[in-house]
Amino acid sequence: MFRRNKAGFERQAFRRCDFMFNEYYWQKEEIMPKGELEELQLKRLKWVVRYTYENVPFYRKRLKENGVHPDDIKRREDIKKLPFTTKNDLIENYPFGLFAVPKEKIVRIHTSSGTTGKPKVIGYTRQDIENWVNLCARCLYMVGVRDRDVFQNIVNYAFFTGGLGFHYAAERIGAMTIPAGVGNTERQIRCMIDFGTTVIHSTPSYALHIKEVAERMDIKEFNLRIGCFGAEPWSENTRKRLENAFGIKAYDSYGLSEMNGPGVAFECEEQDGLHIWVDHYFVEVIDPETGEILSEGEKGELVLTTLTREAMPLLRYRTGDITYILDEDKCACGRTHPRIHRILGRVDDMIIVRGINVFPSQIEHVLMQIPEVGDNYQIVLTRRGALDEITIRVEVSDKIFTGELKDLMKLQERIRRELYKELGLRTNVELVEKGTIERSKGKAKRIVDLREL
Repeated sequence: MFRRNKAGFERQAFRRCDFMFNEYYWQKEEIMPKGELEELQLKRLKWVVRYTYENVPFYRKRLKENGVHPDDIKRREDIKKLPFTTKNDLIENYPFGLFAVPKEKIVRIHTSSGTTGKPKVIGYTRQDIENWVNLCARCLYMVGVRDRDVFQNIVNYAFFTGGLGFHYAAERIGAMTIPAGVGNTERQIRCMIDFGTTVIHSTPSYALHIKEVAERMDIKEFNLRIGCFGAEPWSENTRKRLENAFGIKAYDSYGLSEMNGPGVAFECEEQDGLHIWVDHYFVEVIDPETGEILSEGEKGELVLTTLTREAMPLLRYRTGDITYILDEDKCACGRTHPRIHRILGRVDDMIIVRGINVFPSQIEHVLMQIPEVGDNYQIVLTRRGALDEITIRVEVSDKIFTGELKDLMKLQERIRRELYKELGLRTNVELVEKGTIERSKGKAKRIVDLREL
């Protein structure tokens, strides 16, 4: 029933019973002892370096330029000998320059959602799709999704990887799966009510928009129990809002197109960091300025190496996402894969205002803990003379906005004070009526930078 290729990963049949390991774990690799995981990682690392060297001219040239041969990879620590791969490498090799297999072996392509100009093109073989679906199934099964659930997938399909990855995973688990896509919010809500949806998958900002529309429709109760949220950074205070709004447990999801899509890392029921699947990805956190590998607990840029990808293997890919590796103590859920902290922001989303580094997630963390603040906000950057100005536009509840002016002024000052405590930076705060800031059907547009206009 199982056979292994040279990378040491299993080519598996499609029957569901072949995958469900037991009532708590989808695959036995989730609880593999740490020593065995590291041994498997090294085996697969050796394989992928040789595989890229032999099949991807870009990597063969890059490795030779850095004086590295596949035979030089003898220990896990030897990964630091390998050069980094960046998003520009993918763009410059558009569309198929980084593929390791001929086009007739490619069964699907996706492209990145956030790139202007030429997108990053990602290819998949049949085995790549198989591995990806099971990684996503691991994530959903880990938080309690079962065949009795109704799974409403409220994300974009088509080129965006978020739709199909979890769609096929939910189907593989056996859940009734609704390919809802994005938009038409009232219809989304009707589907949730009429079909008895128990699990939703969306961006956190769109889920909060659904909550607003449901309130206008005078719908107060859902049948939901699980929410899976990703594709944009969000805070612990936003989690509380989502859980209170829908009566669910809200779980953080992490993935990126370059690594298949969603399914790279996911929270377990402990909600204490995201398990990152190191049997398929070699994980590093580096100093984004120097490239130096950082230790556990040190905040930096996440770097990932694919260990099982056939169509488009990537070595030391710089994700641009800021996080850190949590302590290595075994999680209470029993899984042995390490955990990363929720994504704090992106290297290229970091705002520098008067010499101070600011991440949107810091601002969200402050705003979402103030009850009078609504679910939507926007960061507007301007320049007055030589100085940068930062203004936070904040929607507030109808009661506050239509109440006494002194109450508005008190709230404005409170927000300004709390932001200063968090950022060490004085900000302008503009309070606006609920519904003023434009809503997004996908990722929220939090930053408006007018400094170069």
